[in-house]
Amino acid sequence: MNFAELLKDTPCACGKTHSCAIKHVSVGSGILEEIPSVIAPFSRVLLVADKNTYRVCGASVKEKIEEKSPGKIENSLIYTDDLVIPNEDAIAKMQAFLTPETDLILGVGSGVIQDLCKYVSFFASIPYGIVATAPSMDGYASVGAAMITQNMKVTYSAHVPYAIFGDVDVLRDAPMEMIQAGYGDILGKFSCLNDWKLSHVVNDEFFCTSIYDFTYEMLMKTKDIGPALLHRETDAIQTLTEALIGVGIAMAYSGNSRPASGSEHTLSHFFEIVGILRDEPYFPHGTDVAFSMIYTQRMREELLKMEKPTAKPFVREAWESDIRRIYGRAAEGVIALQDKTGHYEKDYASIYVEKWEEIRNVLREVPSSEVLLEYLRSVGLNIDDCERLYGTEKLKEAFFYAKDLKDRYTVLWMYYWLAR
Repeated sequence: MNFAELLKDTPCACGKTHSCAIKHVSVGSGILEEIPSVIAPFSRVLLVADKNTYRVCGASVKEKIEEKSPGKIENSLIYTDDLVIPNEDAIAKMQAFLTPETDLILGVGSGVIQDLCKYVSFFASIPYGIVATAPSMDGYASVGAAMITQNMKVTYSAHVPYAIFGDVDVLRDAPMEMIQAGYGDILGKFSCLNDWKLSHVVNDEFFCTSIYDFTYEMLMKTKDIGPALLHRETDAIQTLTEALIGVGIAMAYSGNSRPASGSEHTLSHFFEIVGILRDEPYFPHGTDVAFSMIYTQRMREELLKMEKPTAKPFVREAWESDIRRIYGRAAEGVIALQDKTGHYEKDYASIYVEKWEEIRNVLREVPSSEVLLEYLRSVGLNIDDCERLYGTEKLKEAFFYAKDLKDRYTVLWMYYWLAR
């Protein structure tokens, strides 16, 4: 993939000029060797990793930098928790390692490490770079930092990295569950792209055909490589990594995560947040996205069976009671968010009636849930595992109340109004 071309400013028919401020992206074999020269403009670097990513390649990255520029690594922060959560404690720990001279944060890791580096660097007004250790998610090139603050999953608009390094010799040895998660994150675009079109019809939300088509292209390049990923084939790992970074660039073009995050991500965030609140297990993010894609597609299929839409009434007291029961100490934040978005005050019933055929045409565009299940099976993912882990009651809660975690309109809102 020609990342240099993708990083150029591009005027678009949608009326915007799409840009991505990343200076350098490299994916291939032996990429770790490039790091010292790419970060040569910086003089005082904070290296950030967790105990696993430091062992995998963080120590090697540090050694390569110090060989070329002794003393450039100002500090090294190695998170030692078994599970690093991107919350206030983790943020404070990184901030404590910064000095007035720090001019670059260099993360070594995947989702949580890059989110923490992105968030802290943005609010410290310094750049960051990321050395990818797993092709596990699509946030490497995005502006969004997915954090857990005040018991809520919040995606902060931050900034893109200065540089991304994806060494396939490292990435192909990532745990298989992380490779599966990355594949699942890309497959989830079947759902989120449809949600974007749906919101364009229902809410007249901004929609860019070029960004949509580019993201869809990444999906098409990746959807059939599941068996090759199971065998850790180098070309497949590179294809997946490039698609994940490419989708992140699409998010940078858009200025938000809309091209890559919809109902399937909302469900995945529900499982993560509720899991943390209740101290219950949950799958890696991309795996949850993949499973959630199946459920959201089944929702579309159920909605398509309706000849005409009939919205259910909204009872504020009952809704608040359910939110408090499900979200516990996070409930007030969820209620406040929905009071701010105004979704419950909007007359969706009339919109659905007026635009029902147009809505149905959008919903028909996603492959069937059975086709999507075949993609999951090709990479060793089984929806039964999801149903065993979460159970019927938690899944039902997610289908009707995950939407309240976000301000974004997706098929979950339509399903709530029409199918509950």
